[in-house]
Amino acid sequence: MASLNVGNLGDYLREQRRNAQLSLRQLADAAGVSNPYLSQIERGLRKPSAEVLQQVAKALRISAETLYVRAGILDAERDRDDVETRAVILADPSLNERQKQVLLQIYDSFRKENGFRGTEDGDGTAHQGPGYGGPTAGAGDAAGSDTDDGPRRTAG
Repeated sequence: MASLNVGNLGDYLREQRRNAQLSLRQLADAAGVSNPYLSQIERGLRKPSAEVLQQVAKALRISAETLYVRAGILDAERDRDDVETRAVILADPSLNERQKQVLLQIYDSFRKENGFRGTEDGDGTAHQGPGYGGPTAGAGDAAGSDTDDGPRRTAG
């Protein structure tokens, strides 16, 4: 089998798996893929789909977007800032999963408002261009907006 140009991905996956102290078999089981298939990905013999990368990223608790860039699915230059921002949010141990997803939704909302396409929300759904009706309701209130006059007071 000829080696594809995914060696960088395979090396990165192997490094992440070892950092997580998982065997190849443990990671394959957690990601729902076969042990031989994962081995071939790590050795650069197979190019996995975005869905498989998402499953592996979830099992490793790392950013799927980072794997997408390494696999050539996302353009590294165009999406680097977005990927890095998402990776930092997803890696923050002080936030729970719900908080991370809310932050990513707000981030997507602001990017859309400023003319950038959203790349992905926490469920792995890719969003394309202006048609994406991502979460915008309340985003300005949650993160503060230019028209915010300070803390809201309630009568009573």
